[in-house]
Amino acid sequence: MKRILGLTGLYLLVAVIIFYAVFPFYYAIVSSLKPASQLFRLEYFPTAWAWDNYISVFREQPFAQNILNSLIVSISVVALSIFLGVTAAYALGRVQFRGRGMLLMVILGVSMFPQVAVLSGMFELVRWFGLYNNLLSLTLSYMTFTIPFTVWVLTTFMRGLPKELEEAAIMDGANPWTIITRVFMPLLWPALVTTGLLAFIAAWNEFLFALTFTLTNTQRTVPVAIALITGSSVHELPWGNIMAASVIVTVPVVVLVLIFQRRIVSGLTAGAVKG
Repeated sequence: MKRILGLTGLYLLVAVIIFYAVFPFYYAIVSSLKPASQLFRLEYFPTAWAWDNYISVFREQPFAQNILNSLIVSISVVALSIFLGVTAAYALGRVQFRGRGMLLMVILGVSMFPQVAVLSGMFELVRWFGLYNNLLSLTLSYMTFTIPFTVWVLTTFMRGLPKELEEAAIMDGANPWTIITRVFMPLLWPALVTTGLLAFIAAWNEFLFALTFTLTNTQRTVPVAIALITGSSVHELPWGNIMAASVIVTVPVVVLVLIFQRRIVSGLTAGAVKG
């Protein structure tokens, strides 16, 4: 009896958590399919599907360009973060040198600073390099919070790989780059998928740097583009367009997480065990 009650309570708790997490996104989908005249009616199931909000999002602003900007920035951040993370993880996880532990703690400590704490310094760097209102400024600034996590997770994995593999590769005359690309990277796929996807999500959703370092609509990413969808007053905001745009930019992230969910879980748990 106690086991049945325990399982019932567990399932109820899981149901509440799922409802709490999924319902806002579900209601955003419902609201995005409502015409403007019915938007503020409390309806949990759409009676009529209207796609006008989705059409007007692309018609009234360069939203397709904003999506492309976000894709360019997010993919470039993932590529650079994984490249630098793998090479740094090899040095920190396999090469013995003084101060290695302190250096790793400093890298991790950088990620603890809030974005607003480094915003003014990053803005001066962006202006000094002449990258204001340029997508490259977003790529460089986003790496301040994606590289620490990437290096930390990949270093944990790298330390857990058998030394015999590296020794055998050295005996065969392999250089460090060959060892990284041919020996270690095939074994690091769970960690690479985990860190790459989390870096992509962080870059895709980032707002503060994107708002500060971009000026024109054609250079803005989707979070800023959604935030700047305005009306003549608060009560006349195009909420249908805002909900439609939010659904459009959320669906790709949800799909990626569903596709790679097993890799993500295995990457995080294996890193915890090997660390």
